[in-house]
Formats: sequence, structure tokens, C-alpha cells
Amino acid sequence: MNLNTPTFSSFTHDGSQLAFFDEGDPAGVPVLLIHGFASTANVNWVHPGWLKTLGDAGYRVIAIDNRGHGASDKPHEAEAYRPWVMAGDAIALLDHLGIPEANVMGYSMGARISVFAALANPHRVRSLVLGGLGIGMTDGVGDWDPIADALLAPSLDAVTHARGRMFRAFAEQTKSDRVALANCIRGSRDLVARSDMAKLDMPTLIGVGTKDDIAGSPQELAALMPNAEALDIPGRDHMLAVGDRVFKQAVLAFYARVAHR
Repeated sequence: MNLNTPTFSSFTHDGSQLAFFDEGDPAGVPVLLIHGFASTANVNWVHPGWLKTLGDAGYRVIAIDNRGHGASDKPHEAEAYRPWVMAGDAIALLDHLGIPEANVMGYSMGARISVFAALANPHRVRSLVLGGLGIGMTDGVGDWDPIADALLAPSLDAVTHARGRMFRAFAEQTKSDRVALANCIRGSRDLVARSDMAKLDMPTLIGVGTKDDIAGSPQELAALMPNAEALDIPGRDHMLAVGDRVFKQAVLAFYARVAHR
């Protein structure tokens, strides 16, 4: 764990103030990181060591706090969290920084946002790394209404749904705005058509933990795309796969092949 919090800046897009960091080698190939639901740029990318891993490898490392999360504004309307809206925030950050094209890496909800960003702006996305989301991208990841209910429950003790308890505890740990997160989980679940996945021809790495009961098969998702490969992250569940050493090594090897095209 690397707990050295970088300096955050902010910019405004679509009426929301959004926080981000811009670290690593300023002259390096840019990597834009998009975190998962109920997480933050720090929790997803700094604490598990991604900033250090990518920075030490010479990359320019940029990460956004998605709306509703971290130090960014937290609207309380579900429509504010549609994945194409949050994808627009990510592309707007590249605009703000004057970056024409970046390697984009997202985890879980961040992987869904990354795909929506790539579909709308394929010329801006040099490569994709999709972590924590496999065929669930197109087929869904189950019923998430209990997650919203758990976030709005009077206390953790009142939550009996197992996945709801997990996310409620995580939201409390990260001191999140639970009303914003409940609206986010209601607004951000749009699926991607299989035919749309087939349009994404940039190099793509899809990594999912072998004990992840949320994401769905990375092999099935990769098979829909013309230039994708799947990675099994051994022995890791949805929460622990993100910082796994196997995942980091695979991403570095993938970027060594494709990030500098």
C-alpha cells in the first residue's frame, strides 16, 4: 500500500466541479485512470500502488474522482450518473489538460465508463484496460437495487443483503455521500450492446479475479472485440483484484506493447 496522497486539482464540466490528480512523468505517455463505484482516485489507484507502479515505469498518470465520489461534486439525481455522462467528464478532463489521446484504464464501474468514453470518442482512446468487469458489461451484473437500499438504510446493522452490506461498509469506510451513491447505482447501470463492443478495435486488456462473483467472464467479453485479450487474476475477488501484483505486471507488459504506438 502506498498512502502518499498526491495533490489534487479541479475543473468544471457540465456544471459540476470535478477533482483529479496529474502525476508521474509529465512528458510520459498519458494513462487516464477511472475508478469504480463507491471508490475514489486515492482508494482505487493510489493506495493499492497503481500511481507508483505506473509513475515508476515512466507514464504520466492522471486520475479523476468521478462525480458523486471523492472530492468531486455529488449530485443527488440518478440521471446525473448515466455512464455516458461520466464518460463525458473523463474526456473533458483530457480536454482540460490538452491531451489529444490517452491510454484509458477503468475498474468495475470505471471500466463501463471507459467503454462509453471509447465508443463516443474512439480517436481519444489509444488502448483500454478493463478491470473487474467482464461479460457483465453487456449482460448485466445482477440486481443492484438492494445496494441502493443498503446505502440508504438507517445503519449497517439494518442491512441483511450480503452484497449490500459489503458496499454499505465500503461507503462508510470511505466516508462517502450515501445518497449520491444510491443515485449513482440507480443511474449508471446501462449495458453496452454486444455489437457496440465489436466496434472497439483499440488494443484492450480485460482483467477479472477468479473469485469475482460480480464481473462475469473476461474471456467472453474479449471474444466480442477484435483486438482484446483476457486475464484471469488468480484467487482474487472483486474488491481485492484491483491491486493484485499479477494484474499490475500484466498491465505493464500490455502497455509496453501497445501504449507507445
